[in-house]
Amino acid sequence: MTSPTSPLLALPGAVAGDGIDAGVAAHYGSLFGEQRALAAGEGFVDLSHRDVLRISGPDRLTWLHALTTQFFEGLEPGRWISALVLSPQGHVEHAFTGVDDGESFTAHTEPGRAAALIEYLERMKFMSRVEMSDVTGDLAVAWRPPGKYDLVPREQLATYAEAAGPAAGFWAFEALRIERGEPRFGLDTDERTIPNEVGWLASEEPWSAVHMDKGCYRGQETVARVHNIGRPPRRLTLLHLDGSENRLPKPGSEIVPADGGRAVGAVGSSARHHELGPIALALLKRNTDITVQLEVDGLPAAQEVLVDPEVGLHFRPRR
Repeated sequence: MTSPTSPLLALPGAVAGDGIDAGVAAHYGSLFGEQRALAAGEGFVDLSHRDVLRISGPDRLTWLHALTTQFFEGLEPGRWISALVLSPQGHVEHAFTGVDDGESFTAHTEPGRAAALIEYLERMKFMSRVEMSDVTGDLAVAWRPPGKYDLVPREQLATYAEAAGPAAGFWAFEALRIERGEPRFGLDTDERTIPNEVGWLASEEPWSAVHMDKGCYRGQETVARVHNIGRPPRRLTLLHLDGSENRLPKPGSEIVPADGGRAVGAVGSSARHHELGPIALALLKRNTDITVQLEVDGLPAAQEVLVDPEVGLHFRPRR
């Protein structure tokens, strides 16, 4: 289903996003000012274009524990966690973040992704006492620094904004996410991505989506093997882009060595950061020299290592 258009687009200065991020404000007239406010711990971001689903029933936590990469058993109410669903080969098929309230687990995922996730979960119910529903039309997602999600009844978004303001646009949120090195499912990942490549095996939030001390789940063999042996095929990297052309690379553009040669990866999300200038996340081949200068979509780019090319763990300290 299509996410409803946010009522917060009526706020002064609001400019709507586009593509999968349509329906919420890209900015409210001050891209860098909005970033600085979030970095200072002020304001909120409207993420009401994200899909929301609810899983209820007495077996929901043990069932999710068996199906996903995360440790759901004994999850205390009010604690937010992220989880993945993997293919048998360990490739990431679904990603979501949610919270349990003691009666149901409510999660949000990328725009337009809830239907496929619910379809998969329905197939895996068997005899488990669980029920799934898409509640995107009823609940909206918002984010407040330094990293807190809120689930807000859609009819209360305007009231929420008055209390949580000032509003910051989605572009500001994305710039700070990219700076932190947090991959976005479907944009910074592809159909071949395994968790080890993008740092989802980190020991702390916001990157941790895989719990290494739990029982079997689909795709675990690949995750464990790469974790124990090391050397994931690719590694998530932060690119510092040349800003002289005042443009950002197209998602999916190939990345090549600046002095020529074959492609070594592809770029995902990118943004203009208030301090770092234009930056992007990219998946590079593991053996790409970390000192080599690169080029993407005609733009020179320098690397900053995010994921250890040998063991697949996230380097970046928590900000």
